[in-house]
Parts: sequence; C-alpha cells; structure tokens
Amino acid sequence: MRYRHVQARPAARRDLPRPPRPRHPDVIVVGSGIVGAACAEALTRRGVRVTVLDHAPLASGTTARGEGNLLVSDKPPGPELDLALDSAERWPRLLAELDAERRDPGGPALAERCEYEAKGGLVVALGEAGARALAAFATAQRAAGVTAHEVGPDTARAYEPHLAPGVRAAVHYPQDAQIQPVAAATALLAAVRGRGGTLRSGVRALGVERGADGRVTALRTSAGTLPCGAVVNACGPWAGHFARAAGAPLPVQPRRGLVLVTAPLPPGTVRHKVYDAEYVGAVGSGDADLRTSTVVEATRGGTVLIGSSRERAGFEERFRAAVLGELARKAAALFPVLGRVPVIRAYGGFRPYTPDHLPVIGPDPRLPGLWHATGHEGAGIGLAPATGELLARLYAGERPRIDPEPYRVGRPGLVEGEGARCSV
Repeated sequence: MRYRHVQARPAARRDLPRPPRPRHPDVIVVGSGIVGAACAEALTRRGVRVTVLDHAPLASGTTARGEGNLLVSDKPPGPELDLALDSAERWPRLLAELDAERRDPGGPALAERCEYEAKGGLVVALGEAGARALAAFATAQRAAGVTAHEVGPDTARAYEPHLAPGVRAAVHYPQDAQIQPVAAATALLAAVRGRGGTLRSGVRALGVERGADGRVTALRTSAGTLPCGAVVNACGPWAGHFARAAGAPLPVQPRRGLVLVTAPLPPGTVRHKVYDAEYVGAVGSGDADLRTSTVVEATRGGTVLIGSSRERAGFEERFRAAVLGELARKAAALFPVLGRVPVIRAYGGFRPYTPDHLPVIGPDPRLPGLWHATGHEGAGIGLAPATGELLARLYAGERPRIDPEPYRVGRPGLVEGEGARCSV
C-alpha cells in the first residue's frame, strides 16, 4: 500500500484564549515574622494578591527568638490592651478557621501543631508594696474587660506548688495563653500560599519607587524592582531602617532581650505563665539601660523558659554573662526548685521599640501606598491577629473593630524619636 503525502492545511484561525499575563501583587509585605504573616493572612482572606518577602529565612527573626506569650495581664487599660483582648479572643478562632481551610486535613489540629495552650497567667508580688500595686493594677484592668482574680499566698501556692514562700499576693489571669511562635507564623504563611500568595526569602527590601502622583508603584529589592500597589513595612526591629530607606522615617529601634532554657522538668513543675509584678514596670520602661524582671513558664516539651531582660543596645548580639546570671538568680528566688536545674542554652533577639510603647499600624500619609505594622516590642506574638485584622480592614475600606487612631503614624508620641524624625 502506497501512502500519498498530503500537506497539512493551516487550521482555521480561532480566537484562542491567551495565557494570562502575570499580574503584580496588590500588596508586598516586607517581613515574614508573626506580624507580617498575620497581615498577609488577613489581606488574602479578603482576596488581596499578596507577596511576602524577607531578607532571611521565613519567620527566622524576632519571631523565632520569642517565648510565645499571649498576654493581657501585663498591659494597663489603653490601646495596647485593646489589641491584646481582641487577639486573645481571635487566636483560637483563627487557628480553627485555618484548620477548616487546610488541604491536608489529616494529622493534628493546628492548635496542637502550634502548641496553643490557654494555660492562664499568675502574677505575683513578693512584698507588701508590690502587693498593693498589683491589686490596684488588676482593679483598673477589670474595669477595662480583663478577667483578673486576686488570690492570697496560700491560694497562689495551690496554683503553683513550687512558688517561694515569700509571695505576699497574686493575681490569676485566665485569658493569658501561650503558642509556639514559629509554628504559628508558619501556619499563617501556609494559608497565604494556599490562597495564591507568594512567599520569598533571601530578598532584601531596599526602598520604594513612586509614580508621578507620588504613590508607591514598586518595591526596590536585591532581586530587582517588584511592581506593586502597596507595601507593608512589617520589618520588626528593622522597620526604622526600611522606613528611612523608603523616605518616611519612623523612630523604631531594636530593644534586646535574652531568655534562658532549662533542662526538661517533670510535668506540672511550672503550670502557668508566672512572673513578678516588676515585669509590668520593665515592659513600660523607656530606659535604654538594662532592665530585668522574673518571668517563668514551661513549654510543651518540659523545658522552662526564664526571662526577661530589656535594653537598647543597637543590634549588638553578644550575650553578657552577668545578665544571664541575674535572670537565673531571680528565677530561683521565685521558684527555688529551679536553683537545682541546669540551664542548657540561652537565646536572644531584638524587639521593635517605639518611644510611646505603642505599635504603628496603618497607612503613612507622607507616602501613599506605604503601610506600617511594627513597634510591638515584645508583644508581637500576642498582638498579631488583631494587628493584621486592623490593617486589612483599613486597607479594604471596612469599618475597623478597634479605633485605629492611637496607632497612626502621625500621633504626637511618635513625632520625634532618637535618631529619626517623623513630622506629619
């Protein structure tokens, strides 16, 4: 059989659909820590196209060097407490919602994976003056919606049998909780990726490009210029550097903190988040010099985390043995059982400090298209869900649940800070 070669005729022209052109993101979030991850999650939940980028591995900065505190107990009535109360209610609900959205529903629930534990907190006073101050502080908090139960020395030791006998008074805060910060940030970022968002590590943000109308049109990075509609500065302690590079400086500075980790102890040795009432004063202090206070809590694995220290020393990473020794001595004074337990390691990190101790959340009026979510200092893990939700609502033009005014860029307490000026 012979085959005749037939030349193929060109097919009739059809208007075939062209592959979609790659679209640039609506928003680039600079910083993949817990705050940046929460902002990206809240934005993508509203259908916003988001890219998250970080100069380091994802969630490896301040978030990886925190204790995972979700606290209302250390915050006086005011804007920071408003964020903390909203986040305390939002964290378990958010984890449940992300669980329902997961494409791999098998295995442990996200609350288990992220080691979320509503263990409650116990704040103790070792002297009479401290006991009176603690009672007054708790009274003011209750008026603002915090659940705070005052307990005497005997009841305090029922909560924590290994407490030192010198405890004069205590307040139990059932709303305090704990979470594993890297696992939590990873869960948020996984949701962002699952909704079509992009995650990029090893890319350094260098500044922004502006259009003829002065708005942000792109982010300049070590990987080139990335077009976008808006940029969120979620750089944590590096937020001041990025804000200056973008041409809209903020007085955000690093405040260093150190944590000790003990060898594992039997379950129940430390049952709650426990700290000396002096911790509240250390958190609210603006001193650049070293401040230490006693904070003790157990992890799911049995180790005990011991803090805390605060000092503004730039990005100096060296640990001072004297600081570590002071943390250990104070912890043993509160829990004598810890005096017989070896410390297996120590770690530290930098927290984003602002002069008025409030985060910066919202748009920057000096540079349309630039947004900020930073300045949470050591409370970023606890305040992240409310921060992300507030920023996303403002971006989407929705009515916020929390008054955004106290966190705005141009507030009086943020007008001037050391080494940077913000006049709006």
